[in-house]
Amino acid sequence: MTLKEKTISGLTWSFIDNFIGQGINFLVGIILARLLTPKEFGLIGMIAIFIAISQSFVNSGFSQALIRKQNANQTDYSTIFYFNMLVGIFFYLLLFVFAGYIANFFDEPQLKMLVRVLGIGIIINALTIIQTTTLTKNVNFKLQTKISVISGILSGLIGVALAYSGYGVWSLVWRTIAGYFVTSGLLWFWNRWKPIAVFSIQSLKELFSFGSKLLASGLIDTIYTNVYYLIIGKYFSANDLGYYTRAEMFKNLPSQNIQSVISKVSFPVLSSIQDDKTVLKTAYKKLIKSSMLITFVLMIGMAAVAEPMVITLVGVKWQPCIIYLQMLCFVGMLYPLHALNLNMLQVQGRSDLYLRLEIIKKMLAIPVIAVGIIWGVKIMILGMFVNSLFAYYLNSYYSGGFIGYSMSEQIKDILPSFCLAIFVGSIVFLTGYFMKVMPWIKLSIQIGLGSFLTFGICEILKIPDYIYIKEIVFDKLYKKRKQ
Repeated sequence: MTLKEKTISGLTWSFIDNFIGQGINFLVGIILARLLTPKEFGLIGMIAIFIAISQSFVNSGFSQALIRKQNANQTDYSTIFYFNMLVGIFFYLLLFVFAGYIANFFDEPQLKMLVRVLGIGIIINALTIIQTTTLTKNVNFKLQTKISVISGILSGLIGVALAYSGYGVWSLVWRTIAGYFVTSGLLWFWNRWKPIAVFSIQSLKELFSFGSKLLASGLIDTIYTNVYYLIIGKYFSANDLGYYTRAEMFKNLPSQNIQSVISKVSFPVLSSIQDDKTVLKTAYKKLIKSSMLITFVLMIGMAAVAEPMVITLVGVKWQPCIIYLQMLCFVGMLYPLHALNLNMLQVQGRSDLYLRLEIIKKMLAIPVIAVGIIWGVKIMILGMFVNSLFAYYLNSYYSGGFIGYSMSEQIKDILPSFCLAIFVGSIVFLTGYFMKVMPWIKLSIQIGLGSFLTFGICEILKIPDYIYIKEIVFDKLYKKRKQ
C-alpha cells in the first residue's frame, strides 16, 4: 500500500469511527439529556479530572513511543502491556482510597461511590492500550471503527434503559463501564496480538526515555483540559457544570473528533516518512489545509445554529448552555491545528521540546482560571480562546522550523477556508436571527442554507482544498463500487 493509499484508508476509517461511532454516542447523549438533569451530568463532570489524570499515567506516553519505534518487537509490546496493567491497578486503588476526600471537596457525598465504581474503567482501559497501539501502528482503523460502533450502540442502550428506569446519575456510570468492557472484549477477540511472558527493563527504559516526556506533556494537557470542570464544579454549581459539559459535548462532536482523527492517522503516516523532508512537508501541508477547511466550516457553522440546535435536540431546560457552546466553538476550531503541529514535534523525536511548550502554554492558563473564578464562566471561555491563539503561535513556530513550513505560510494556506466559513456562518446566523419559526424548522433551514452556500462557493471558485477532499471521497466511492 502506497503512502497516499495508507493515508486515505486511515483517514477514511478514522473519520467513520469518529463521526459514526461518536455520532452514536452523541445521539445517546441527547436522549440521556432529555431523561436526566443538568446536575447529574455535572456530578460526572466533577469526577472527570481524576479519571483523566489516572488514564494519562496508565498510558505514560508509551503508545506514541511504540508507534514511532520502527523495529518494535514482542518484547517491547509485552513489557509495556504488563507495566500498564500494574499502573492501572495502582491508580484505581489510589482513587478508591481518596474517593471520600473527593466527595468532601465538592460537598457531594454520593461522589464517593461514583468514583469507586467509575474508576474500574482505568483497569479495563489498561488492558486495551497495546491492542489499540498495534492496530494504530499498522494504520488499521477499520477494525477499531467496527469495535467503536458496536461498543457505542450496546453501552448506549444500557445507559438509556437505566435512565428511563430511574437510575439517574448511575445510568451514566454504568454506560461508561459497559463501553469499556465491550471495547476491551472485542479488541482481545478480534485483534491477533497476545502478550508473551517477558518483561524487559532495558526495553522499558528505552521507550520511557521518549515516552516520559510525552507522559508529562499529556498530564499537563489533561489537567489543563479538565481543570475547568474542577473550577466550575467547586466554585459554581453542579447545574452550571452540567451546562458547560453539555456545551462541550456539542462542540467536541466536530472539533475533538477531527483532532482525534488527524492525530491518530497523521502520526504513524508522517513517522513512516520522517527522513524525507520534501515528502514530509508536502503531506503535512495537505493534511493541514484539508482538515482545517472541514474544521472551520463545521465549527463556525455550529456556532451559527447553536440556539435552535440545542433547543431542538435537548430541550429548553438546556438553554443556558447555548452561549457557552457558541464561545467554545471558536476555542475548538484550532484543536486540529494544534494536534498536527504537536504531532510534527513527536515525528521529529523532540518530545523534550513538546514538554517544554506544554509547560509554557499551561502556565499561561493560570490567569485564565483565576479570571474565571472571579468573573464567571463566560470570561473564562474568552480567556481560553486567547490562550489557544498564543498556543498555536508557539506550536507552529517550532514545528514549522523542522520542515520549513512557517506559521505565516500555514496561515496563508488556511486563511481562504476561514474566510469562507466566516462568510457562510454570518449569513446562516443572521438568517436564523430574523426568523420567527419553530426551532426545528429554523435549524433545518439554516443547515440547508449553509450546506448550499458552502458547496456552491467551493464548486464555483474551485477551492483547491475542497477539490482535494472531493477527489479522495469520489476515489474511495469508485473503488468500493468496483469491489
